[in-house]
Amino acid sequence: MVITKSTRIESIDLLRGLVMVIMALDHVRDYFHYDAYFFDPTDLSQTNVALFITRFLTHFCAPVFVFLAGTSAFFVGQRRDKKDLSIWLLKRGFWLIIAELTIMKFGWNFNLNYNMVVFQVIWALGASMVFLAAFIHVPKNIMIALSLIVIFGHNAFDGFMPESLENLWVLLHVQGPVSTPINTIFIAYPLIPWIFVMPLGYHFGLLYHKDFKQNLRTKWLTYIGVGCILLFIFIRSLNIYGDPNNWEEQKSFAFTVMSFINFSKYPPSLLYLLVTLGPAILLLAFAENWKGKLHSASVTIGRVPMFFYIIHIYIIHLLATIALAITGFSPKFMIIDLFVTFTPELKGYGFSLWVVYVIWVLLILALYPICKWYWKYKSNNRDKWWLSYL
Repeated sequence: MVITKSTRIESIDLLRGLVMVIMALDHVRDYFHYDAYFFDPTDLSQTNVALFITRFLTHFCAPVFVFLAGTSAFFVGQRRDKKDLSIWLLKRGFWLIIAELTIMKFGWNFNLNYNMVVFQVIWALGASMVFLAAFIHVPKNIMIALSLIVIFGHNAFDGFMPESLENLWVLLHVQGPVSTPINTIFIAYPLIPWIFVMPLGYHFGLLYHKDFKQNLRTKWLTYIGVGCILLFIFIRSLNIYGDPNNWEEQKSFAFTVMSFINFSKYPPSLLYLLVTLGPAILLLAFAENWKGKLHSASVTIGRVPMFFYIIHIYIIHLLATIALAITGFSPKFMIIDLFVTFTPELKGYGFSLWVVYVIWVLLILALYPICKWYWKYKSNNRDKWWLSYL
């Protein structure tokens, strides 16, 4: 059953660590930025360049996280047969969905009121793993082709909403609420095309097979990364497909560029995926020989992504509750039902964007030694099965 010894790819961990750190910036902004409670940072009628770029940088997180989760599954599959890998994916997938509804719900909301439930990125990861448990049995070329067809074609259904299957369609392709007999579920991350991004990441792992030469892998990574970027520029220039919103000339060159790279994330459009996964894959082409303290720190965080994700939400939410009390607001307003930025009582609370960046840097500096300790503890206690879920 075991066919190869487990090894970690540092460049993969590096990329994962980088996106986790960038992700934390977006969540700090959600809880601490004054403007977050008034408008979306991608709203060109109200935003500014610094705020828009801050939000744009964090767009890389979810696609890379889902894509690399598929790659990690490929690495696990090098030590198991496909039946065992399917079981592993099912267990991990359902665990992530349960974690979304319990650990992460409390972290985001500080309550376990299930009248309103939000399915966010951990749900999308878990559901994608459940589907991947079946997709790994589909022949490689067919699965890659199917995934590309869905990713390139799903925007043809933008604006489509079948009345008789509205709830199902929201689950699949439209961000919004789904009403059930007992509560309301807000689908922040519809399944399509996320469940087809992960299989591409899975087969992407072939480039890291032990028999694949590094120089050849570097060429392929470069071709794929540059190809995605050029394809994005070409399709976006046509301005007819690839995202629900076309770009338009704005009041300045900077805002016109912002319009050009302003995409739909919920669900992720074709252009959104090309402009995020392309540069990420290109970074992998150059990252294998990187060294240094920052490299090591990013690799460490990338080795414990779920642990980092859980604790950073709790710490950010707790710090925001303290900041709320210090600035004269009632801490009870940090006990929320949906999203913190949707809470009307919090309008007027918050800080400038530079304060957000300071809090973010201090947060990462505080979290790094914790992640380093946890990775060491996890490495020294491989007999504890439950550690594999964090």
